[in-house]
Amino acid sequence: MEHHLKVALAQIAPVWLDKKATLEKIEATIREAGKENAELIVFGEALLPGYPFWLALTEGAKWDLKANKELHAHYTRNSIQIEAGELDSICKLAEENRIAIYLGIMERAKDRGGHSIYASLVYINETGEIKSVHRKLQPTYDERLTWAPGDGNGLQVHSLKQFTVGGLNCWENWMPLARTALYGQGENLHIAVWPGKEENTKDITRFIARESRSFVISVSSLMKKEDFPKNTPHLDKILAEAPDVLANGGSCIAGPDGEWIIEPILHKEGLIYETLDFNRIYEEHQNFDPVGHYSRPDVTKLIVNRERQSTVEFED
Repeated sequence: MEHHLKVALAQIAPVWLDKKATLEKIEATIREAGKENAELIVFGEALLPGYPFWLALTEGAKWDLKANKELHAHYTRNSIQIEAGELDSICKLAEENRIAIYLGIMERAKDRGGHSIYASLVYINETGEIKSVHRKLQPTYDERLTWAPGDGNGLQVHSLKQFTVGGLNCWENWMPLARTALYGQGENLHIAVWPGKEENTKDITRFIARESRSFVISVSSLMKKEDFPKNTPHLDKILAEAPDVLANGGSCIAGPDGEWIIEPILHKEGLIYETLDFNRIYEEHQNFDPVGHYSRPDVTKLIVNRERQSTVEFED
């Protein structure tokens, strides 16, 4: 049925800062969702290979601290370079299972020199093609010590059955102009990915749904103190300050009326399924449409630069 879409929210923990093992866990989760005939699966922000929790635990802003430099190098080594084919196995699974994927990765971008890393949200369609890579526009607070700021190239939407899907990373979802850039392209299924805390998802998920009259899927990861691998550099320093729970989940879905379809789910690892009915989008746009009949482009208008930014431009 073209107006129904079965979605899977993958609330899982990474094998922290272990690219190979986390990829294997993601692949197993996609296969599981495929067996349940899910048509879209969403993973949390920076899941591959994990969120930089150490920054808040090891004097992350201190200059020339050996632990921070070595952890950053470890993080960079375990980040993903898409141009090298490191997401090929994920693309193949998307095609084999006819499932679209939103996946949060740490991207070691070759077109920016290959040494800086970006919190990127990758969309892979149901035929296994990477259709957009959205690099987080503005890393938040201590994230700025290890992530580079992105650009507008990934502010794109994609057709999935009758739906139009788009997505943002974490606190980008609080940025009204970033949201509007997606609304204006017809987005009606908004994907919000998070590292994993109910305090992030419990308010903004319903607000975006009510503002845009769209379905909103928020997906968070999990992380407990016991999840840090034994081979993590400077693990003793991290564990000395780490709370028992660093990310408690909070994955949820709100409908186009801003009410819960699935309330935030905490401390539970696994897949969460729901089938969305496109007709509800038309119903709720009857009285409000922020970029359609309730907009005034003659008075206010947004201009978006979607050029992929690079330091050098070659003319051979």
